[in-house]
Amino acid sequence: MRITAVEVKLLEYELDEPFYPAWLPGYPQTFNRLNLVILETDEGITGYSAGPAFGEEAAKLGELVAPFLVGRDPFNVEEIVNILRTATYLGQRIWYIEPALWDIIGKAAGQPVYRLLGGYRDRIKAYASTGELRGVEERLEYVQEVRAMGFQAVKLRFHSPDWRDDLEVARAVRERFPDMGIMVDANMGWRVAGMGEAPKWDLATAVRVARELEELGALWLEEPLDKHDYQGYRLLRQRVNIPLAGGEMNQDLHEFRELVCQGCLDILQPDATLSGGILMARKIAGLAEAHNLEFAPHTWTNGLGLAINLQVMGAVSGCEW
Repeated sequence: MRITAVEVKLLEYELDEPFYPAWLPGYPQTFNRLNLVILETDEGITGYSAGPAFGEEAAKLGELVAPFLVGRDPFNVEEIVNILRTATYLGQRIWYIEPALWDIIGKAAGQPVYRLLGGYRDRIKAYASTGELRGVEERLEYVQEVRAMGFQAVKLRFHSPDWRDDLEVARAVRERFPDMGIMVDANMGWRVAGMGEAPKWDLATAVRVARELEELGALWLEEPLDKHDYQGYRLLRQRVNIPLAGGEMNQDLHEFRELVCQGCLDILQPDATLSGGILMARKIAGLAEAHNLEFAPHTWTNGLGLAINLQVMGAVSGCEW
């Protein structure tokens, strides 16, 4: 089997109401946009994948990467990943192309991808993840709604100019819903310049927030420091007891190796569409297992992105959520 054509289409649909992402303050989103990847083969099997898009930035991506892919066997994922790694030097985020190879492989084998990767489970617990900053009453209403849907845990966003305001929300949620699992995402791992006023936390602030969350019984604190602050994470992990999570925007195996070897995190959170593809996410899961760490992939892109990361989650044992 050989890849014969590569196409990338920009798709978008209007949201019912504007969305105000905590990680991009002042940048309300009225559409959800994605780059749909389509790989054609000489045996009539088509593979699909998708990655996040803001506009026409990937309009020529298909033409750019086609010379790297056309004529190659889609089953040779490791070979193609190494080739795509060189293509990233041209300035594009292209790791969401790799899952389309697995779509082809799964269709050819007549099996879901998670079974081809190891096949550990076909069900997993889901938590409700909040993407916007909200005051106490609005957040309590939201948690009540998702609780009624059957969710047993919720992830809160901490990204206010004053982190004490975020803690007030977390305390209110814990008081109202004492048996609800709470995770917290500080969104300090990366930052887009010029968007928002919330200051990045230093180590002292991260320690203070983490200890407060320990008192609330939070399940984890996600990305309280910059994604490359390995020393800061190591010191933070030595000083607090709450599990630390991160990795959604870290790239490739070497960055996760540093996070693990320097003792930075308790929970690794790669995103298969951002961190290197499905095969890379599976390798990172193995890295976590070898070091007795948990694995909880990130996903916040689109429906295909969720389905892609679910395949990895279904293949590994150390993944609770």
